[in-house]
Amino acid sequence: MKLLEERIRKDGKIRGGGTVLKVGSFLNHQIDVDLYNEIGKEFFRLFGQDGVTKILTIEASGIGIACIAGQYFHVPVIFAKKSKTKNIDGEVYTASVQSFTHANIYTIMVEKEFIQPQDRVLLIDDFLANGAALDGLIQVVDQAGATLVGAGVCVEKAFQPGGERIRSRGVRVEALARVASMSEEEGVTFC
Repeated sequence: MKLLEERIRKDGKIRGGGTVLKVGSFLNHQIDVDLYNEIGKEFFRLFGQDGVTKILTIEASGIGIACIAGQYFHVPVIFAKKSKTKNIDGEVYTASVQSFTHANIYTIMVEKEFIQPQDRVLLIDDFLANGAALDGLIQVVDQAGATLVGAGVCVEKAFQPGGERIRSRGVRVEALARVASMSEEEGVTFC
């Protein structure tokens, strides 16, 4: 998606010796709603004919993106919680996820009532690096006995192993911007 690539070139910041791409000014801290709208349209263009009945994401950065996409699909959006809260009162699907950004492991959970075997689930997230978040969401879909339609991610760091690993399992992954390389000196190049 050229619009997203252009925005990354213009406003993205590379940190951590070329390992971190900061897009907080428009994607995952401060939100450019017009950009989100275009992202939602693009995910619908890519997956709109696949019979999606639910969109599943993980808190927190994926929620806004998934909600805008959900408006185009006209389906509910579910987000996997990263910690148990008092309002989770039923049985849950769980998976362990190691966060690249936060460098910790947490257990995600989704109440079983929200994903059923007849559902066709689309995963949405902001980033794909090592693939741990998608792995966890895939486990939740598998536990539910639902059908995984695929995964839509805004930014894939194609130089990290997650995308290739998830695709090698037969999962359709559509990344709107695929980063081939990045450095603080050279900026970002796309696949």
